[in-house]
Parts: sequence; C-alpha cells; structure tokens
Amino acid sequence: MAEEKQERIYIVEDHEVIREGVRQYLELSGYSVKGFATLKAAREAIAAQLPSLLIQDVMLPDGDGFAFVKQLKQKCDCPVIFMTARSEESDRILGFELGADDYISKPFSPKELVLRVQAVLRRYHNGSYHPSDGKLYVGERWMKFDEQDHRLEVDGNEVVLTAAEWRILSFLIENSHHLVSRSQILEECFDYNVESYERVVDTHIKNIRSKLGDGPWIETVRGYGYRFIGHEKDSGEV
Repeated sequence: MAEEKQERIYIVEDHEVIREGVRQYLELSGYSVKGFATLKAAREAIAAQLPSLLIQDVMLPDGDGFAFVKQLKQKCDCPVIFMTARSEESDRILGFELGADDYISKPFSPKELVLRVQAVLRRYHNGSYHPSDGKLYVGERWMKFDEQDHRLEVDGNEVVLTAAEWRILSFLIENSHHLVSRSQILEECFDYNVESYERVVDTHIKNIRSKLGDGPWIETVRGYGYRFIGHEKDSGEV
C-alpha cells in the first residue's frame, strides 16, 4: 500500500463537481491527485512532471481528449483511463486504439473508478512474463522480448508498444503455441470479460502486428482467438 500512496494521478475534466468528486475519492484511497479543467493546464503540468496515471475526459472546452492522448502517447507511455459520457463502441475502440488502458463511461461509481485505477497501475508495474535472455524466432526473423527492461527488438530494431499492447504480447508469449481466446486476453490483460469488448482485442492485435512487421508472429484462429508461434533456438542453431 505504501507504493500506491506515492502514485501521482492527473484528472482532466472540465465539470468541476465530477473533477473534485473524483479527486477527493482518489485522495481518500491514498493517491496524490491534481485536477485540471483544460487541456492547456494539463499539458503544462505533464511537461513539468509526468503522472503515474492520467484520467482523461474526451470533450473539453479547448480541444479533444482523444487527440490530446494521441499526442501524449507519441512522447511517453503514461497509463491512461478515458472517463467520458461517450459510451458508443466506436468511441471505446478509438480510445483503445490510441493506447488507452481502460475506458469508463459516465455515470460511474467512484469505487469502480478506484478499482480500475488500482488494476491499471498494478498491470503497469507488474509484468506477467519473465523470459530468458534468448531470442524468439519465426523463420529467419527474430524477436527479443525483455520484460525486465521493458524493451522489445525485432530484427535489431527497437519496437515501441503501448502499455496495453505490451501486456497482450506478454500474455501471448507466456502462452506460446497455446490457443488463447479473446475473452482470456480481456480477463488477463484488462481485468474484465465482456463480449462487447472483444473487438478491442482484435484492434490491439492488429496494431501489434503492424509494429512487429512482416513476420507471422501471431496466428489467428478463426472464431476463437490467437496463438503466438515464435520459438527459441539453441545458440548453435542461430
């Protein structure tokens, strides 16, 4: 619990009652919290000190929260939870495509938000996969997935993943050559299992494949889920 009290959370929400209510509830849960009513104020605060987690509204008086997070993710991998009244599936998909770690629709229970914050921070700090120092291969292509240093290389080139993409790839590698369903990925990587969110998994897999390049690292099993097919080789085979 001592570590949680050191976590720094920023809330970007123009509705003062919601912003202050969330801030007070999170502070009671042991977090250091700052609230901002505009993207301009949030941008200045983030430039001065990066938060442990950002809770981001989408519709703000001086801009779009989606665009703001897209810019932020190009510079750092700060965990993000979208907090918005826009609950359509297309909005959830867009949020996850931009690298969001979770998405909560208004109105919501403050207790639920705290639980989601705890889950995101726990996943962000505690990787589930601890591979050897060896490389993983598909044909002549190779990958080095280093959980400890949070570093991924493919054919010698560093690949940058969002926090959500990292967790999914880690889970797939941990279960190499085993079929994992979309619901398993949701439950293990996002702490929930709702059918309407399964498209989110497909979106993340598409983004991961794009970043990994041409190698067929992840196999689609139609109607079920995915399987990671990279494998280790002995040094004498490389």
